[in-house]
Amino acid sequence: MGFGAPVTITVAPNGGRRTKVDHPAIPLTANELARTAAECLDAGAAMIHVHVRRPDGRHLLDAGAYREAIAAIRSKVGQRMVIQITSEALGIYAPAEQIAVVKAVRPEAVSLALRELVPDAGAESAFAEFLLWAKHADVQPQIILYDPAEAVQLSGMIERGIVPWQQIPVLYVLGRYTVSQTSQPDDLLPFRASAAPDFDNWSVCAFGRHEAACVTAGALLGGHIRVGFENNLSLPDGEQAPSNAALVSVVASSIRQLGLTPCNADETRHFFTPR
Repeated sequence: MGFGAPVTITVAPNGGRRTKVDHPAIPLTANELARTAAECLDAGAAMIHVHVRRPDGRHLLDAGAYREAIAAIRSKVGQRMVIQITSEALGIYAPAEQIAVVKAVRPEAVSLALRELVPDAGAESAFAEFLLWAKHADVQPQIILYDPAEAVQLSGMIERGIVPWQQIPVLYVLGRYTVSQTSQPDDLLPFRASAAPDFDNWSVCAFGRHEAACVTAGALLGGHIRVGFENNLSLPDGEQAPSNAALVSVVASSIRQLGLTPCNADETRHFFTPR
């Protein structure tokens, strides 16, 4: 993607850790996720990144819970949003369990953390089989990359045929392991350096109050955007955001003012199809 292309805004409204104690508007139930999806669609988001929880609020990977959440979201937004589930382990689930849940749900889209699903070379064959299944099942994967070394690793896997596409969407996570997890726009530079692997479809997410600045910088460089309470609870001025939709509105307004256009869901489905 180059400058001027439409930009997908994804909302990540809850993550696997934060609860109502952190913010009363964090959606935890299927109905809360559905209401949040509708609000964020109106604010400019075309995709929602979904985590589901146990009744006590703890992180969960469960096919039934995902189906319930997906059905609730679809009842509010129809096909006007891409629904991406997470396969995140959060230190609880093994790669085989992560893969099994995705296969059971067969979602429209899924995020996959490379470091979780390929913790060592011995896990490559299972990952290759899983990606081939996703290709035939028409499930759109997005690979989560926490540092530039993982981008190099993924590029090598593409070259060796472990990944059954030449181009696969990726998400650069900025500042995950920085002090206080407050990202800065220049955290993106190592991922986009001239010697770094170049992916056609890449998105950015960031931690803390500079989230909007980080993802807007990414959009100006040709990337897509992910924002929300999973990684950030603050507006750019440091005040607590009242809702996920408020965070979406900030970045939608910012990119429009800079001459960029938010994607709709159909455009997102096209751009996020591996090739």
